[in-house]
Amino acid sequence: MDVRTCLRLVRRHWWIVLVTLMLTVGSAALVTVRTAPRYVASVTFFVTAPNQGVSNAYQGELFLQQRVKSYADLLRSDRLAQAMVAETSLGLTADDVQRQVATSTEPGTVLLRATVTDTDQARAMKVTEALSAKFVELVKKIETTSDGKAGPTRIEVVGGPRVSSSPVSPQPNRNLALGVLVGLLLGVALAVLRGMVDVRLRDAAGLQRATGSPLLGDIPFDPGAKAAPLIVGEAATSARAEAVRKLRTNLRFVDVHEPARVIAVTSALQGEGKTTLSCNLAIALAEAGWRVLLVDADLRRPKVADYLGVDGGVGLTDVLVGDVQVGDVVQRWGDKSLLVLPSGSTPPNPSELLGSKAMADLLLSLRESADIVVIDTAPLLAVTDGVVVAVQADGALLVTQQGRTSRAQAAAAARSLHSVSVRLLGCVLNMAKVARADAYQYEAYRIATTAGPSVPADRATAAQRGDQGLPPVGDRTQELTRLPR
Repeated sequence: MDVRTCLRLVRRHWWIVLVTLMLTVGSAALVTVRTAPRYVASVTFFVTAPNQGVSNAYQGELFLQQRVKSYADLLRSDRLAQAMVAETSLGLTADDVQRQVATSTEPGTVLLRATVTDTDQARAMKVTEALSAKFVELVKKIETTSDGKAGPTRIEVVGGPRVSSSPVSPQPNRNLALGVLVGLLLGVALAVLRGMVDVRLRDAAGLQRATGSPLLGDIPFDPGAKAAPLIVGEAATSARAEAVRKLRTNLRFVDVHEPARVIAVTSALQGEGKTTLSCNLAIALAEAGWRVLLVDADLRRPKVADYLGVDGGVGLTDVLVGDVQVGDVVQRWGDKSLLVLPSGSTPPNPSELLGSKAMADLLLSLRESADIVVIDTAPLLAVTDGVVVAVQADGALLVTQQGRTSRAQAAAAARSLHSVSVRLLGCVLNMAKVARADAYQYEAYRIATTAGPSVPADRATAAQRGDQGLPPVGDRTQELTRLPR
């Protein structure tokens, strides 16, 4: 994984870095606040040796350095701690004194430093004073020979005792800086890890790799699409509408030698926006002057009639069972050359009905009656209806939703089509995140329309009509002389 990929993952999961940073900084601040202030008092000893008893200066220096190491252990001994507690009112036990005392030596010197750490500044100073006094006495007593002669060494206090004027811990600046550093490192690591284990489709390149098919379009996410799903009226000049028009262009030129006239629009899962895309694609094709027939072949959960605001009570199912003729149920939508064949009543056996000879004969007749037939089908991974319809079409268009469909699901949907030799025209990434620069460029170049919508208001979708009291939509056309009756 290169640096650019890591940066892209961090940018995608920036909230993980932010939350981690807030948690670590908050923890550092909490620890800083709850930690009691600690003060340090220190004293420095100098170890010397009288000239007598040492043969020469070099041997004397080695002798004193060895003695200093022993004295460092003596400073934390039980004997010294007990002597300090017994003769001084410190309010501490011998174990407490031993835990507070720390020693250090400078290599190559005869200096010995002792530090006492305590939460009380005055008590730290008092313990250090007692330590310096009792230590000198203890060394003198230990080094005195049995005949009363002075020992070979002498301890002198050359620094302190002194106590720090401010607490040595906690250190707010250091703790917060450490919290920020740890938070950033941990947050970046978690963001990269989250991106590596994320199996959902996040970009067009991942979709192309998963399906092995070209990307024909990426439809940007539009927060207003839920209330106004169709690209008519004000939505006709949106970035989403322009993306559908780009899809229309790419779809018509995906294979100029063998253009697809019957297109099955499907998806891997339910709720990826295939029905909305089918409707908008049909509208965009009709706006370009094509005679378009939109067929709702999702017999289990039909939505085309609801989106377009047409009567869906009678439709494809009734034609296939022979109750009505297709010319009697096809409805004209808007003032463009767009015809709609709703799903009709819900059958008990949709897969068998869609795979019947009646369906094949119907598609053959519709192919001769319209320039392009767009068929909205069921999701591929849920039921087999989508594959059954796609086999009878000239090609299939696979719709996936960014951030919802996984790479494995998209690949499985593509395999289900390839396994029955369905021509996969390409894939569409729906609800895609568009870079701010690209969105700005389109907004700067879009056409500011002041005229009314291209589609009459009485042909708008039910969601876009609102409560304006417009007449119902879906008058059955009497002009479809080319359709079989």
